Amino acid sequence: MITGIFQGYSDVLQECLMALIPLIIIVLFFQLKYLKLSKKKLIKLVKGILTAFFGLTLFLQGVQIGYIPVGEKIGYMLADLDYNWILVPIGFALGFAVTLAEPSVYVLVQQIEKATGGYLKKKLLLATICIGVALSIALAMVKLLMGISLWLFIIPGYIAAFVMSRFIDDDFTAVAFDSGGVATGTMTATFILSMALGVAKRIDHTDPLLDGFGIISIVALTPILTIQFLGLLYKRKEDADKNVRNSAEGQPESNCDNCAKGSG
Repeated sequence: MITGIFQGYSDVLQECLMALIPLIIIVLFFQLKYLKLSKKKLIKLVKGILTAFFGLTLFLQGVQIGYIPVGEKIGYMLADLDYNWILVPIGFALGFAVTLAEPSVYVLVQQIEKATGGYLKKKLLLATICIGVALSIALAMVKLLMGISLWLFIIPGYIAAFVMSRFIDDDFTAVAFDSGGVATGTMTATFILSMALGVAKRIDHTDPLLDGFGIISIVALTPILTIQFLGLLYKRKEDADKNVRNSAEGQPESNCDNCAKGSG
């Protein structure tokens, strides 16, 4: 059992070590040249690097032996049903759930809430990104079931994104495009992509290579649109509040004018 779980783990260790070595070299260079951190902080730094290293290796090992095979099997099994349209609502639910488990999304929404001083709430941003990814997975299932070209999603989607960026604040545009990149993290790329490959393998009119891939590009697009839509709602609310304030500020002045006319 244990041998099966850790089969190929040495390769994962080697790959993660090779990925972390450049970062360690850079940190050591800045420590020796500029940072001069205390011994206590260095110990914390080393503990953090070791935790990240072993956590990453265990996660990737779990992906190899669990996530990818299970995701592909679920996709193949659901596509084999007579009512395989159920892939659309299931894809929506899985997209929402997987995004909730995406660590990079939590980091992003926390940083945004902190940078905006609480103006953009992390719970609202998290829900908006989750809905965006959920919609993208549902659309991806529609694409696979109906054999729709990927371009019919990507080109209109990015045209809409660039058009909407002209009507919202620049801050929302920046947040939106970062959200699209963050949403395509390790959880999405492993489970959802393997599920799409399973669906593509079962459906007769699809090619796993041509249709199973490209799903992540849709995932990267839809959070951009949902965050921009949130930006439109914020702008509309701000404009309404501004009109109310302007009306309130103009009211006393108009009353004084009426008083002056009456006294005259």
